[in-house]
Amino acid sequence: MEIGSKKTGVILPVVKNKKDSFTFFDDVYAVVWQIPKGRVTSYGAIANYLGTKLSARMVGWAMNAAHNQTPKVPAHRVVNRNGMLTGKHHFATPTLMEELLLKEKIVVKDEKIVDFQKHYWDPCVELGF
Repeated sequence: MEIGSKKTGVILPVVKNKKDSFTFFDDVYAVVWQIPKGRVTSYGAIANYLGTKLSARMVGWAMNAAHNQTPKVPAHRVVNRNGMLTGKHHFATPTLMEELLLKEKIVVKDEKIVDFQKHYWDPCVELGF
């Protein structure tokens, strides 16, 4: 099974879990892998794209569990609906999320992305819904 975008031309395999079945977390990771460098999205936008609009918190849980996925999940690109780095405490250090965003030329001030709308990537728009 694959997930991809005609706009970007990126096609990624959806990775099965150890039980050889797909989970909600697998679906979340498949979306997050497609967020381009220098762009961010929100937990709610991913939940909405997956058809579970009220499951933003579940997306957050998936991000918390993403540290041992292969390929690596760019969890630093997922923030809350206001651009706040609410998941930063789940990284190896309290500043790692911000450091990773800065490497992608995304500026953070007071734990919030500067010009959030400029960097915002909506999977419903970018991947088609």
